[in-house]
Amino acid sequence: MKEYTIGDHSELSAAATKRNSAFMLPVSDWLSDLPENSQLTDLVEVQFKNTRKGYFHNSAHLPLEKGVKVAVEANPGYDVGEVVLTGKLVELQMKKNRIDSSRYEVRQVLRLATEEDLARAVQAHAREHETMIKARELAKSLGLEMKIGDVEYQGDGSKAIFFYIADGRVDFRQLIKVYAETFRIRVEMKQIGARQEAGRIGGTGPCGRELCCSTWMINFSSVGTGAARLQNISPNPQKLAGMCAKLKCCLNYEVPVYEDASKRLPSRHTELETKDATFYFFSSDPLAGTITYSSDPRVPANLTTLTAARAHEIIAMNHRGEKPDTLEGTRAVSTEIGYQTGHGDVTRFDKKRSDGKKHHHHNDRKDRKEKK
Repeated sequence: MKEYTIGDHSELSAAATKRNSAFMLPVSDWLSDLPENSQLTDLVEVQFKNTRKGYFHNSAHLPLEKGVKVAVEANPGYDVGEVVLTGKLVELQMKKNRIDSSRYEVRQVLRLATEEDLARAVQAHAREHETMIKARELAKSLGLEMKIGDVEYQGDGSKAIFFYIADGRVDFRQLIKVYAETFRIRVEMKQIGARQEAGRIGGTGPCGRELCCSTWMINFSSVGTGAARLQNISPNPQKLAGMCAKLKCCLNYEVPVYEDASKRLPSRHTELETKDATFYFFSSDPLAGTITYSSDPRVPANLTTLTAARAHEIIAMNHRGEKPDTLEGTRAVSTEIGYQTGHGDVTRFDKKRSDGKKHHHHNDRKDRKEKK
C-alpha cells in the first residue's frame, strides 16, 4: 500500500516543486501534553502548501493532534491539509496574526483524511507545475503585466489558487475566464510580493543554507538600509540583496544587539576638542566598543580610534572647559567605502514617497483576492 503525504510532490518532475513539498517549521505546541488542552477550544490550525494555513472548528470532536491529515470544508468542495496546532495556542496564534474572528469565516473539519482523499490530493498537486507554465503563457498572450509565481490546487482538484506578482493594478477578469475554460476548475487569483514569491519557490542563499522564508519564516518584517549601516556592513547592493532582489531578511537578526551596544557609545554628533584640533565622528564598532574620529568633517583625515570610555572622558573634559593635548587613541587606516561609491547606491532599496522623501520597505502588500 502506497503511503501518501499531503504536499508531497515526489511524483512531479520539477525539482523546485519537489522542494516545495516540505512543510515550514510550525509553532511549537508546548501545551499539547496537557489533558485539558483540547477541551479549551475546538479550533485547530491546518497547514496546506508552504505558508498557507487556515483555522477550522473541530465540531465533530475528532481525535486530532499535530501531524494528523484531515479533510476540511472549502468553497467549493473540500481541501486536505495537516494539523499543526490544537487547543489554546490556536486562539493565541489567531490573535498574534490579527485575525478578526467576527470577519474570518471559520469552516469545519469534515473528517480524518482517507486514503482516497490523500491519493486525490497527490494527483491534484501533480498538475500544479504544468498548470503554472501554461498559465504564464496565457497571461502573456493577453498582454498582462503580471507574473504567475505559483499555482496551488485544492485537495479535491476542483479549485486552484494562482499566485501572481504585479507592480500595478491588473485587470484579469478576462484571464480568469480563460483559466476556467482551459483548466476546467474554479479560479482564485491572489497577489503576493517578491518576498512571498521567493519563499514559495525556495532556493539556497549565499550562506549555503535554504532561504529563511522557505524554511521557517512566516511573517516578514521591515528591512531598511539603516540595518546595514548600523552593523558596518559593506554597502554593496549586490551583496545586500536576497534572492527576491530586496534587502535580506537576515540583516535584521542582529540589529537589537547592535542597537544595545550602540547605546554605550557617545553620540555621533558630539565633537571632541583638543588643544590643537577638533575631531568629528567618522565610524564606530559597537560590538568592540570603539569609535573612530577624523580631524576633517568631510573626508577621512588623521583618523584616530578611541575606546568608548576614553571618548566619554574627553567629552566630560570639554564640558568642563578643558581640552586634552591629544586624543591618545590608536591611529587608524581608512578602509571605509562611501555609501555613494563602489558598487552602486545602497539607498536604491528605499522607495520614495509622494513628498519626495524616502521610507524603508514595509511588509509586502496584503494578498488581494478575486474569485469566480
